[in-house]
Amino acid sequence: MKLLFIMLPLLLISLSFHVPSSHSAGGWKPIENITDPHVQEIGNYAVSEHNRQSGDNLEFLRVTSGETQVVAGTNYRLVLEASDEEGNAACYQAVVWEKAWEGFRQLTSFNSV
Repeated sequence: MKLLFIMLPLLLISLSFHVPSSHSAGGWKPIENITDPHVQEIGNYAVSEHNRQSGDNLEFLRVTSGETQVVAGTNYRLVLEASDEEGNAACYQAVVWEKAWEGFRQLTSFNSV
């Protein structure tokens, strides 16, 4: 009985750290729900941060596709649409590194596609 009281908490702790195989570290996985508000928020952040760094004035429209990668947080590789000051829409690929538990985000790349 004493062994059960020792082993049960250890088992529960180990299960809480289990990472499902669909989110294994290192590999890129497609984002299943591209309309998820958090995914769209990351896309908006990417455009805003690109504008801040480059002096451009793009307007975020939407994320059209993307993948995630688990690496000391989450990398989001997104294809998004944004329009310029004249209203011309174009597609861009952005990579954003997020550590949500710290409130940290960093734009690591932003390129026209």
